[in-house]
Amino acid sequence: MEALRFQVVGEAFKKKPLDVKAPSERPYEYFGKKVFNREKMYKYLPKQVYEKMIDVMDNGARLDRDIADAVAAGMKQWAVENGVTHYTHWFQPLTEGTAEKHDSFIEHDGKGGMVEEFTGKLLVQQEPDASSFPSGGIRSTFEARGYSAWDPTSPVFIIDDTLCIPTVFISYSGEALDYKAPLLRALHAVNVAATDVCHYFDPTVKKVQSNLGWEQEYFLVDEGLYAARPDLLLTGRTLMGHDSAKNQQMDDHYFGAIPERVAAFMRDLEIQALELGVPCKTRHNEVAPNQFELAPIFEETNLAVDHNMMLMSLMKKVARKHGFRVLLHEKPFAGINGSGKHNNWSLSTDNGILLHAPGKTPETNLRFATFIVETLMGVYKHNGLLKASIMSATNAHRLGANEAPPAIVSSFLGKQVSELLDHIEKADKDFLAMSGKQGLKMDIPEIPELLIDNTDRNRTSPFAFTGNRFEFRAVGSEANCASAMIALNSAVAEALVDFKKRVDEKVTEYTEQLKGTEHNPTFHAIIDVLREDIKTCKPIRFDGNGYSDEWVAEAEKRGLDVEKSCPKIFERYLDEESIKMFESLGVMTKKELEARNEVKWETYTKKIQIEARVLGDLSMNHIIPVATHYQSQLLKNVGNMAVVFPIDTADKLSARNKKIIEEIAERTSAIEKGVEELVEARKKANKIEGEHEKAIAYHDKVEPKLDEIRYQIDKLELIVDDALWPLPKYRELLFIR
Repeated sequence: MEALRFQVVGEAFKKKPLDVKAPSERPYEYFGKKVFNREKMYKYLPKQVYEKMIDVMDNGARLDRDIADAVAAGMKQWAVENGVTHYTHWFQPLTEGTAEKHDSFIEHDGKGGMVEEFTGKLLVQQEPDASSFPSGGIRSTFEARGYSAWDPTSPVFIIDDTLCIPTVFISYSGEALDYKAPLLRALHAVNVAATDVCHYFDPTVKKVQSNLGWEQEYFLVDEGLYAARPDLLLTGRTLMGHDSAKNQQMDDHYFGAIPERVAAFMRDLEIQALELGVPCKTRHNEVAPNQFELAPIFEETNLAVDHNMMLMSLMKKVARKHGFRVLLHEKPFAGINGSGKHNNWSLSTDNGILLHAPGKTPETNLRFATFIVETLMGVYKHNGLLKASIMSATNAHRLGANEAPPAIVSSFLGKQVSELLDHIEKADKDFLAMSGKQGLKMDIPEIPELLIDNTDRNRTSPFAFTGNRFEFRAVGSEANCASAMIALNSAVAEALVDFKKRVDEKVTEYTEQLKGTEHNPTFHAIIDVLREDIKTCKPIRFDGNGYSDEWVAEAEKRGLDVEKSCPKIFERYLDEESIKMFESLGVMTKKELEARNEVKWETYTKKIQIEARVLGDLSMNHIIPVATHYQSQLLKNVGNMAVVFPIDTADKLSARNKKIIEEIAERTSAIEKGVEELVEARKKANKIEGEHEKAIAYHDKVEPKLDEIRYQIDKLELIVDDALWPLPKYRELLFIR
């Protein structure tokens, strides 16, 4: 055991970076090389088919099956020229990962040979067996089939020898079994609702697009050290391990020089990501040792989600090539920062206007205020749901720690925007003047175009305004961004629909009152409704320290969701107002929501169950044998002391060893007892039939035992001979040479 651990550590420190040869072209020249993008479509598709596809992608036009064969033929020609032999429908089931079934192009030619074929039918639809994908009981065993259907708004791409076709995944009976289908529905809902509201300010707007820029944080560890830690291998995090004497307290890793091996990995990753059309922009060291970040330029939300899922898969593949393992778990190491995936979200119009950016005129700033306030309304009304959308067994370890947003959703706006909203709320009724000739006037100063210096000063806010967008910081590093984006876009869409309904009602009222004047009834109505909503959503606005105990009490007074239990937080999906919102927008049905929650509860239980089993095995098979072996060595030493020295002298010389012997006995006994209690708690929880109640039992009765056992093991690590300790320690795992 001793030789193996030190051999693994030694080999890790000897590794040299791979020589990564960059393409001879500049990045912009090979960007999208492996993507069937518009440039490739223009080259490989007939002009009429190309124009129809652009209409489908840009305007949401219906995809005619009669052009599918032509599109498939063009795709196949391009794919074959790039060495492709197989195709797959690439989808995102409720496993938090991606799935694919590869089929080759070959078919019988009827003459005893083979030909390569790829038809429109194969492009548009595939039938992977859905029996083993999570469904939450949404289908019977005899309805196990699932169907994947092409999403033409997300471009097809090549991985190795396979043509990957982004698709939705639905059950035999038509319900969504994935993240993409409800995401597309949510994006459609916010498009329709936001476009309608935009028409108050600019009737020429035809479409509003949801944008997403994610920031992917991750850890790297040497592959050999990873393999020597069964807990990392099986759960994604260390279930034991005492703090390293030095970790992140010197703040010397943050934005520091990137280690040579890591830089080689990053270069390789970026090259392959750029070829797949992922617009990588930023890379740097993060706060914790061995922690890094990659961030792209923002994109349309559906495409951004696909790119993030592609990147997480690519990271794992490229890391192994460089002798690393990527850790995407939100909290792989105790005592240092965990990893998140900040989601920078905004809305923009088809004519290039960012709706969350201030303008240069009173009219554009009124539009800015409208979309800020209605976003806050959605977040306020559904703050518990938004928390549920980012919660998981893994992210629960990170939320509430002092390096991550707290598990209470609130929004920080910054002084300038807060003052704007306060002014609109409190100003005299006549502060707004409307004239048919002069347009709109407000007695407030123009808002500068750039608010960067006036915002983003509160890193504890889970939903912060950052100049022209909101940053949803609570999303976990291994999560599918679609979960948060479905909830957020739906909540904002509902708020905008309600806003327009109330404004239209007041416009009718003001049209009569202002008849014969030059005043614009629409702007009067907008201001009135904004004032109502600014007052209503004020509880969600918080500029203070989100980590403080005082904030928890204050948030509860404000009516915000302060629940900390992961299984109970999931219940927010089934609140009456959540079901009503999703169904009214056509995003998800009650049946789909119930099924998804069953999956969430079951997944939570399984993750804690696996951690409990792994910790029990490591405790009994690794830690206790090593500790008792060291204890035996100490006992032998004490005995030898008594033989060599007089009793009084031997007692003095052996005092320290006796103390350690006693401590080992106490701690190993506590570990054994803890494991017995852990097993018993699991057995009781496993007898519970309902997934909801079982998950709660695992949270309340099983999970606390893990920390109790870990505490004893981490104390043993400090006193057992380092040469005997069987697992790589934090000081070895956390520093790449």
